[in-house]
Amino acid sequence: MVKRSLYASQVGIQQAKTAFARKGWTQQNLALEVNLKTRQPIWRFFSGRPIERLTFIELCSVLELNWRDIAEELPDEFLEREELVQATSRDIETLVQQVRSQRFDKIQDQCGILQLLDISRPVAIDDIYIDVNILEEIASLQYLEISDLQNLNAKELDRVGLGEVSQKQIPSMQAVETYSKLRVLSKPGVGKTTFLQHLAIQCNQGAFAANQVPIFITLRNFAQESTATNKFSLINYIRQEFRKSGISDPSIIETLLNAGRVLLLLDGMDEVLNQQSNAVLSEIRRFSEKYHKNHLVATCRTASQRLRLRGFTDVEVAPFTLKQIIAFAQKWFVAFTKTNTEDGQAQSVQFIEKLELAENWQFRQLVVTPLFLHLACWVFHGQEKFPIKRTDFYKQGLDLLLGRWDEARGIERDDVYRGFLLPQKLKLLSQIAAATFEQGQYFFEQRIVEQYVGEYIQNLTNVPIDADELQIESEAALKAIEAQHGLLAERARGIFSFSYLAFQEYFTARKIVASHNLQAFGQALEGLVSHITDPHWREIFLLTATMLRSADGLVQLMKQQIDALVAQDSYLQEFLTWASQKSRTIPTPPKDATIRAFYLALSRTPRIAPYFALASSLDQGMFLDAALDNLLIECAIDQSQDFAHFHVCGNALSNIMGIVLDVGLYKSLQQLSDQLPNSLQSQERFQLWWQTNYSAWSEQLRKTIINYRNINHHWQFTEQQQQVLQHYYDANQLLLDCLHSNCEVTAAIRQDIEATLLLPIKELEEREWE
Repeated sequence: MVKRSLYASQVGIQQAKTAFARKGWTQQNLALEVNLKTRQPIWRFFSGRPIERLTFIELCSVLELNWRDIAEELPDEFLEREELVQATSRDIETLVQQVRSQRFDKIQDQCGILQLLDISRPVAIDDIYIDVNILEEIASLQYLEISDLQNLNAKELDRVGLGEVSQKQIPSMQAVETYSKLRVLSKPGVGKTTFLQHLAIQCNQGAFAANQVPIFITLRNFAQESTATNKFSLINYIRQEFRKSGISDPSIIETLLNAGRVLLLLDGMDEVLNQQSNAVLSEIRRFSEKYHKNHLVATCRTASQRLRLRGFTDVEVAPFTLKQIIAFAQKWFVAFTKTNTEDGQAQSVQFIEKLELAENWQFRQLVVTPLFLHLACWVFHGQEKFPIKRTDFYKQGLDLLLGRWDEARGIERDDVYRGFLLPQKLKLLSQIAAATFEQGQYFFEQRIVEQYVGEYIQNLTNVPIDADELQIESEAALKAIEAQHGLLAERARGIFSFSYLAFQEYFTARKIVASHNLQAFGQALEGLVSHITDPHWREIFLLTATMLRSADGLVQLMKQQIDALVAQDSYLQEFLTWASQKSRTIPTPPKDATIRAFYLALSRTPRIAPYFALASSLDQGMFLDAALDNLLIECAIDQSQDFAHFHVCGNALSNIMGIVLDVGLYKSLQQLSDQLPNSLQSQERFQLWWQTNYSAWSEQLRKTIINYRNINHHWQFTEQQQQVLQHYYDANQLLLDCLHSNCEVTAAIRQDIEATLLLPIKELEEREWE
């Protein structure tokens, strides 16, 4: 039986005291370094008294001494064991392969299977994993001014700080091969744990680091077990893991570590509770310094990067590229389609096609992370489309980030919200979103958002809170929102934003809908409607409309605000009256509002009118008007004097006559066609006709079109009127989009709004009197 204790020789005591003096520690410091509850073993060690064997070895290791040189009368058992270790060292490759073989099944079971959220069955990691890219520069550590960020458009906002715009990306495996001590940072749901599991499987199967032994440790489990024993020791934890694989000899792990043959994967530094984090970090630092030859990779959320590790290089997981999104979708649908591989591949193609549609750009901004991409695939798999009400998708995503994601993985977070319940967290985030969005702030300084948090915390209690205490709690709450939920992100030092613009818009709309009483609700809607010409608020209108139990009041206020935009301009009213009159000359089925929209567009941008007509499936008369108006433009441009171009215009006139039903118009156009020079005539005769007859001919064509079709009036709008008209068109389109957004609007109000779109004020008033 091996002797369980060792003691130092007199020479060894002197060497130990010299090494201890060089460290400059107290005995209490030394006890903490080896995770001892008391200093008694330290006193016994320096007094030459027996202490527990492993503690003796640990003390010597911390003091950077060879324990064999310090111990008195090394027992025969140790000498035999030392010979065994030396023999093993001479054949370290054999030992590595033996341990890898014994640990293979354990690593496959621990890291080879994923349990995705809301999916009833596990999936093999190789069937779903997509290689991620790495950013070598951490965006939140850069120094920027808010002015550097404010000029970004909506589709660029979500990418700031994520590296898609300008930062260089490298493959994840390249980063692991480059840095022997690596810490991988990411925001929630980006896939850092899955990446670490993939790394373990790659090593286990010999595709990476085949001469090393992979060890995967979930740090929250390590912290929990260490707290129970009050001893934080990675080497002891690893020995326990090895025993589960039938490796009971404690010297084997020491041999592997001393030879630098371990790939140690430490997952979830941010998942360790605050009261345990210092001890865990201290142990990781001590372990990495003592066994510095080994390869260590740790993961942590970006917002928790304050948990520094000396000697580790920090990198950040990059968002998915379009290529990675496509690859993930293909794997996802093949893995979870219950029929066959071909059906899964076909559905993945449909998913990508619909994802790339213009109306789904908000979804594209979210699915750059595996968590939201999985959610999007899952929703699409059940419905074969993206939800019309984006609010439902956002709500599911927020439920994940605000707790369900941690809950599903059994992770307990520190409560730094003064006991906030979920509704209180939602209210706080809504207030921050609304206050910043109202001021046009997509980015805001840390002190500003801390003020909003502080005001909310103070309003929760009738008891005044000390200013310094309130500042501390506000800062802690902000960091918790960032680290635990990822809803706010530090884009640069001291500059925050919502992690996705979609969430800032969602919470802003939620603040409007959740107004606490009728008066406040009315004021909130009026405040929203005041932004009807601001394109930045478009999504807020759409989200609010779908979130309201009844959107009647909102759409009616929008209609009133839209009509008021042009109510005071008599010339614009005349323009609307003309469009209304033209609409009444067209028989059904097109709706009057659709016809009015067509003629308003025709008068302002005639070249797009034919496409508008075709896209709207309008009738023959409207298409004729578009064709005639386009003909006038073609005949008026500079190329008209070109011989070939003018005959193209003549052919167009002949084609138009083929769809003319009005006899008088047909005869007039026929007369004008007969006046054109024959295409077989020489270019010299054409030039003579042009110089003597063209001006009168083109004027007669214009008058004929005005007389029979009442189009091609020369509407002369000022620059301001053109701007007002553009706002008017866009606002009416927004109102229609709200009506078509699956919002709750009573049939009578919907019909009344659709019937009165684009009408002049006079006709609106006449309708009210009817």
